[in-house]
Amino acid sequence: MQELEKRAQALGARLSEAVSALDIEALQAQLDQLVVDSQQPDFWQDATKAQEIMKKISVLENRMRPWRELQTGIKDTKELIALGSADLTDEITKHLDELEQKFTFHKKELQFSGQYDDADALLSIHAGAGGTDAQDWAQMLLRMYVRWAEKQGFKATTIDQSPGEEAGIKSTTLEIAGNFVYGKLQGEHGVHRLVRLSPFNADNLRQTSFAKVEVLPKIESPDAVQIDEKDLKVDVYRSGGHGGQSVNTTDSAVRVTHLPTGIVVAIQNERSQLQNKETAMTILRSKLAQLQLEQHAEKLSELKGPNEQAAWGNQIRNYVLHPYKQVKDVRSGFESSDPDKVLDGELDGFIDAYLENSLGGDKK
Repeated sequence: MQELEKRAQALGARLSEAVSALDIEALQAQLDQLVVDSQQPDFWQDATKAQEIMKKISVLENRMRPWRELQTGIKDTKELIALGSADLTDEITKHLDELEQKFTFHKKELQFSGQYDDADALLSIHAGAGGTDAQDWAQMLLRMYVRWAEKQGFKATTIDQSPGEEAGIKSTTLEIAGNFVYGKLQGEHGVHRLVRLSPFNADNLRQTSFAKVEVLPKIESPDAVQIDEKDLKVDVYRSGGHGGQSVNTTDSAVRVTHLPTGIVVAIQNERSQLQNKETAMTILRSKLAQLQLEQHAEKLSELKGPNEQAAWGNQIRNYVLHPYKQVKDVRSGFESSDPDKVLDGELDGFIDAYLENSLGGDKK
């Protein structure tokens, strides 16, 4: 029982340090104030603002819940140990094992200290060099990220998608919602290279394909990134995508161009022109916020257009299916000899290695 008491005390001390680093009391005070705001009689008069507050409440509750549960678990364990009953040894040992595993899992969240690390993510995939193979590769990556999101308990929603002529997709944009999604996925931003025997080549020759993955923090609030309307060019046009009669016969698609940087966002997935514009503006704000982080610019006017570091050929990760099997990240050096599992969404090893490697330098 003495050994179990030492374990409980050590875990309690580590938990206290983590809770202090998280500043959970400040988060609780922020949550309490938001709850008070949500109980005001006129709260729902501004529906947009009300929804933002309710989302913040949910985010704060989800962030604090595991730490509060760990605190309660440690307290209960210490009370059991204080009883000093030998009959409880197995139960206490099992309980401590579970608490230590949960602590190790949630402690990773303390790495996420970036400005947007706790934001949802907008993940876009664009087929690059390689023709039909590249479009098929883009669809394989789409499945990989959807499967990863499912394993994490996150919600993945398709915002926009352009199918390939023969197979796969030309491009797609996903919204992935959950705790610290952007913080976890930011290292996936870049070019992904696939080497395999082509299923689209009659001679079954080895083919190299590229796809670009873009990861942005989802910025919904207009106040977070203020854009001057004079800097925007908005075009509407007839949608060419799927979605039924009203999509294809009305000018519902929207293309928004940010003139100072040349960034273009085109959305045609929704039936409503207004919905498409709102989605396009959310993506544009997210792109500008990401650009500010990359270029360390204090003002939007200082931005110099999209970052050129994401050019084709500057791959961050190689997926080799032939003549051998290996997935290797060129930045962290982390690798796996089981591409099938990686392509089925087992990305945590690569994500953790990137985060550990980036802690010693600048984070995105």
